[in-house]
Amino acid sequence: MRRPLVLLLLLLAAAARLAASGIEDDELRRLPQPFSAGPFVRVYDPSRGESAAWYINDHCFVRAADGTWHLFGITHPEPPVPQDEDQFAHATAPSLLGPWTKQPFALTVDAAYGETHLWAPDVVEHGGLYYMFFNGGGADPKRAQIELATSPDLQHWTRLPSGPLFRDGYQARDPMVLRIGERWVMYYSATSAPSGGHFVVAARTSDDLIHWSARSIAFTSPASGTWTSNTESPFVVAHDGAYYLFIGPCGGYRGRNGYVCTDVYRSGDPLHFVPKAKVGRLRAHAAEVVRDELGRWFVSRAGWGQGGVYLAPLFF
Repeated sequence: MRRPLVLLLLLLAAAARLAASGIEDDELRRLPQPFSAGPFVRVYDPSRGESAAWYINDHCFVRAADGTWHLFGITHPEPPVPQDEDQFAHATAPSLLGPWTKQPFALTVDAAYGETHLWAPDVVEHGGLYYMFFNGGGADPKRAQIELATSPDLQHWTRLPSGPLFRDGYQARDPMVLRIGERWVMYYSATSAPSGGHFVVAARTSDDLIHWSARSIAFTSPASGTWTSNTESPFVVAHDGAYYLFIGPCGGYRGRNGYVCTDVYRSGDPLHFVPKAKVGRLRAHAAEVVRDELGRWFVSRAGWGQGGVYLAPLFF
């Protein structure tokens, strides 16, 4: 048997032991689990070289044309003060697994642009230009600003001169953009009405990454409210003819059964997911799914009090 195959089998066995080890809850054991995750390993500590502890919350990874990996994310010294998260962290690495090197902040809040904070960047590349989507806050949480900045090199960013792409509520945030067929789809966390209601994953489509359609609803949670939702950090992955929606935090920021988690839903339609189609759960907050330079799948986690960004192998 070839050595890489032996390693793969060992990793799969370790992931199976982890899933059965009591880390996850009884609900997880009843789910179909079309994937499994191995142990999480910290790959980036934003506190290194600082006089105080820092955290990374919602984040993203993107690989540049020269092969360099870039990490962007919400950051702030501990303890967390969400309304005071005014910069985006930036780090680079030769490989997804590191070593990661801290870079100057990618963006700092711009009050003249109407921003009150900077949350949850997501970066895609198109036509040699990098597009960063994020929440810039605003005075009215029922009209939160979803914004765009572009860069030719992932180092220097320019906000869209015409202003925010659109506004939505309640505290619409955590945009994630995916190319599906001939169009772009943006998923983000919101509520069924701008003043509050059921927590939802909203979706908009675009041909050019600048002009976006009216919103539709890709997922509706039975839970409702305004501030803290269970449809945050939406991330959609296409795999083997199906789409997987990752959202959380299930159990809230204090966690359920002692851990913060992300629920996973499967659908054949990338614009329509339902609660009964839940297929998995991961011990992760603000989970991002990414393939490294060798084509291997990984899932990340981060958050307040977590000490940085972690990666675990993901096996579909």
